[in-house]
Amino acid sequence: MYIHLGGEKVIFSSELVAIFDISIEKSSKISKQFVSHAIKEKNVQRIGEEEAKSIVVTKTKVYYSPISSATLKKKANISLAI
Repeated sequence: MYIHLGGEKVIFSSELVAIFDISIEKSSKISKQFVSHAIKEKNVQRIGEEEAKSIVVTKTKVYYSPISSATLKKKANISLAI
């Protein structure tokens, strides 16, 4: 199954690890550290020019998506952390 993350980016649902609301980046020290590390490792991709609403973590990359975490969860049709 595929999940559309916004723009032209589509991933396999089997690659999906977690979907978080963008607010977690500001409210959680651990989340900030995780994203900072991913940026250093060049494993972060911003999708489109719109403001990011969610962070999507896959097995190999972290995506900033313009689609809300609730909408992505519905698209994925699976239980994930939000």
